[in-house]
Amino acid sequence: MSRTFEDLVAEAESAPVDGWGFSWLEGRATEERPSWGYARLMGERMALASVALDVQTGGGEVLAGVSRLPAVTVATESWPPNLAHAAALLRPRGVAVVAAGDGFPFADDAFDLVVSRHPVATGWVEIARVLRRGGAYLSQQVGPGSVFELTEYFLGPQPPETRHRRHPDRARAQAESAGLEVVDLRMESLRTEFFDVGAVIYFLRKVIWIVPGFTVARYRPRLRALHDRIQVDGSFVAHATRFLVEARKPT
Repeated sequence: MSRTFEDLVAEAESAPVDGWGFSWLEGRATEERPSWGYARLMGERMALASVALDVQTGGGEVLAGVSRLPAVTVATESWPPNLAHAAALLRPRGVAVVAAGDGFPFADDAFDLVVSRHPVATGWVEIARVLRRGGAYLSQQVGPGSVFELTEYFLGPQPPETRHRRHPDRARAQAESAGLEVVDLRMESLRTEFFDVGAVIYFLRKVIWIVPGFTVARYRPRLRALHDRIQVDGSFVAHATRFLVEARKPT
């Protein structure tokens, strides 16, 4: 028998959302992966670097998956629950985990590689400042209108400026304005499915910018209607957008 709405809600509300892993969603939601393979690309760049920085590392899960880290590797994170998770995961591997937000507490020309997976925002000027000449920034980022079907289900139709925020063309312009040369820029749309309302609740609690201010109490009627819809259709389908950007500091 299918689980009740109340059971799914209670389970998803009590699930911990610290760190940046999504293993809780296994069997309950799926998302296609970008064709470029960010983890592989990052691992290749790390193997050739001597001093590297992972910006907004989250819980450190992606960096922890790199088999060969540079001799000096630093990770930054600003959200306290993620910071504690990242420190526990990365410090045994010799990674310095630093509490930092938009500004970096590092000297100019400190790193030959800076990476970031799904940053909330990209501080292009700071990245350019801490990169050595010839150094590179590699990042996979959330693109425009990502999972927008879910956003508009709860918030209603959104204006074009909201839908097109985080466009890769803007990233290119900002990188070049900071003095970097963009050497790779590509975007893909990826099918995403949620198979129960608990998966939606967990996702929105963790990825807080999809529906800002989301709480179960605030959206309970819409969640109940979504539960009924998934029971009939089998899933809720959305589309995530991701873009890869690689930029270098001229020599």
